[in-house]
Amino acid sequence: MNRMRRFIWLALFPVCFCLAGQKLTLPVQQGSVRFAAIGDMGTGDPPQYEVASRMNAIRAQFPFDFVIMLGDNIYGGNTSADFEKKFELPYRLLLDAGVKFYASLGNHDAATQKTYKPFNMGGQQYYTYKKGNVQFFALDTNYMNPLQITWLTKELQNSSSDWKICYFHHPLYSSSRFHGASVELRQTLEPLFIKYGVQAVFSGHDHVYERMKPQNGIHYFIEGAAGELRKGDLMRTDITAAGYDQDQSFLLVEISGDVLDFQAVSRLGMTVDEGVFSRAKTSPMTTGR
Repeated sequence: MNRMRRFIWLALFPVCFCLAGQKLTLPVQQGSVRFAAIGDMGTGDPPQYEVASRMNAIRAQFPFDFVIMLGDNIYGGNTSADFEKKFELPYRLLLDAGVKFYASLGNHDAATQKTYKPFNMGGQQYYTYKKGNVQFFALDTNYMNPLQITWLTKELQNSSSDWKICYFHHPLYSSSRFHGASVELRQTLEPLFIKYGVQAVFSGHDHVYERMKPQNGIHYFIEGAAGELRKGDLMRTDITAAGYDQDQSFLLVEISGDVLDFQAVSRLGMTVDEGVFSRAKTSPMTTGR
C-alpha cells in the first residue's frame, strides 16, 4: 500500500489509535448546538486526511452535527478529481454520517464553489442559516463590497437569535507573521459586529490556531491549520489568549443556552486550547479549565 493510499485508508477506516489519550472537556449537553471549525484544509495531503480521521474519531464522544469551513477549501484546482481528493475522500465518513459542511470562500477558492452542493452555500457567496438559538453568517471577505455590507447589516439587524456568529476567511485580528490582521476589513466589519451583538467570529487564512483576548466584547478565533500549517509563524502578541503553530488542528464548539464551550485539538489528539464564555450584553470574560 503506497503512502497516499495508506492515509486515505486511515481516513475512511480510522483505527483505535485515533482515540488514544484524547480527553474531551466539552459538556455534551442535551439539545446543544455542536459543530467543528476547519480552515485552509483543502490540500489533499496526508495531514488533511489525518485531521479528518481525528475529527471522525472524536465524534464518537462529541457528536457534532455540522462543520463550518473557513476558506481555502480546495487548493490548486476545481475539477471533480480535486473535489474528490481534497474534500469527498478525507471527510467521507463524516459525510456518510450526515454531518453537513457549510463553506465560506478563501482567496484560493474559485467562486464556482458556491454551486458545489456538499458545501451547502445555496449558490450564494455569502449567506446565513440558523441552528437552534444560534444564527450563523458566512461571509465572502474576498469581495467585501457595498452590496454584501448592506445585506449583512440587514440580516444582523433582523436577527432575533440569542447567538450571532460570523465566519469568513481573512482574520480581523491575528498575531501571525505571514499574513497578520486584515485591518481595513476590521474597520469595515467590526462596527457592525459591535452594534448588532455578534459574540464570536471564526476565520482562517493564517495557517495556525489562535484565540484572541476579547476585543470590544467579541471573541475571535483563527483556525487555519486543518490542512496547511505554517509552523512557528505565531508571534503571540498582547492580544493572544492562546495559540498553537506546531501541528495541524481543528476546533470543536458547543453552545448550550447562554454558554459557549470550545476545545482545539491537534492532528495527533492533543488539546491545545479549551475554555468557556457566556453570552452577555457586557464584555464577557473567557476562562480556561
